[in-house]
Amino acid sequence: MTEPQLSLSLVSVCRGFLGIAIVLGVAYWMSYDRKRIDWKLVGAGLLMQLLFALAVLYVPAVGIALEWIGKIFVKLMDFTQEGVQFLLGPLIAQSKGFIFLLNSLPVVIFFSALVSLFYHWGIIQWVVSGMSWLLRRFLRISGAEGLVVSGNVFLGMTEAPVLIKNYLPKMNRSELFLVMVAGMGTIAGTVMATYIGMLAGGDQAARVLFAKHLLSASLMAAPGAIVLAKIICPQTEQVDERLVKMEHTRTYSSVLGALAAGTSTGVRLMVNIAAMLLVFIALVAMANYLLEGVIGRYTGLNEWIQSVSDGKAQGLTFQLILGVLLAPFMWLIGIPYQDMLLVGSLLGQKTILNEFVAYFQLQEWKEAGMFVYQKSILMSTYLLCGFANISSIGILLGGMGVLAPEKRELITRLGVPAMVGGALVSVLSATIIGMILGN
Repeated sequence: MTEPQLSLSLVSVCRGFLGIAIVLGVAYWMSYDRKRIDWKLVGAGLLMQLLFALAVLYVPAVGIALEWIGKIFVKLMDFTQEGVQFLLGPLIAQSKGFIFLLNSLPVVIFFSALVSLFYHWGIIQWVVSGMSWLLRRFLRISGAEGLVVSGNVFLGMTEAPVLIKNYLPKMNRSELFLVMVAGMGTIAGTVMATYIGMLAGGDQAARVLFAKHLLSASLMAAPGAIVLAKIICPQTEQVDERLVKMEHTRTYSSVLGALAAGTSTGVRLMVNIAAMLLVFIALVAMANYLLEGVIGRYTGLNEWIQSVSDGKAQGLTFQLILGVLLAPFMWLIGIPYQDMLLVGSLLGQKTILNEFVAYFQLQEWKEAGMFVYQKSILMSTYLLCGFANISSIGILLGGMGVLAPEKRELITRLGVPAMVGGALVSVLSATIIGMILGN
């Protein structure tokens, strides 16, 4: 896959602004206090996202920098394969094509160990502190909010709040809600390489392309999370602008200790991802058997669906139902109408199941040539880039409930709105990037 040609037009700009208005409208409809929304903050956050997206696509230096970082990710993935080849030897040579279990999942272990090592050296703290300063400077959020939102670009939704664990019990509703939306609307650096491997397979050029845009999506999600969280749950108390010191959540006696701890975490994460994929994909297969193999077959719906879709849909499936339900919304945010069923289905799978299943489905449909426009594939990359799904609610409640037991009841009440807010973060990023890509 190559970078789509930019074709900015009046139509794409108008559809983009319509999509942004729809996303903000949903957030406004959900708002706890519409009169207290800080529209200056909303405008500043949207401007940050828009300028960053324009820079990624139109400013060569920025695009080259992201591609350079993407190449680093890809090279690190290649290093992982050296370890896999040592463990499996001839089995790797005998395997043909891209095998997710061998080519993507081991990357989680290596990247988890690297994140732990960089944290031990203070590199992550330095980068997060810089991003936090930028967000606090331009969006007037509290120091604790700035740290946790920046931390979510690199860490998971349960790890990032630990950076401010001493501040969580004192946070008000709006601040807690932002912590939750940021966790749902972003991804962890440890799994980004897995997404790259899933989407690009063994194609090195495609790996660099998807690495560039996944990095872009992760960075765009930070101001996007602030915008949508502060619309849904506006700040009604005075913002604490004091500089918040980052909590050192782990202390390792040595580099080897940091690597060992990160490796152990990566193993648990890899097993968890593999188990979730196995179960959820099996559940989808079971649902499709009941829908297509039983209901569609004996009611004649399969033949009717094949007829009205010109053979693009094979019958009544779980993916088709989700696509039909979300297709109008996909058109509103700028997805070409030929691909809106597919992309709507991907967003539904991500929300109901998880983003790994959705990315896996995106890769399968991409390889099968089902998308008419490359723009749809790229927008889907942004659309799925986040942890906002039903199962993540429980994960987030469990993690934050331990850190701030006094706020457990409030955190529980905010769970579902935070998931919707996190999903809207990814939709907003996809809409902005789609608007700039053009027709």
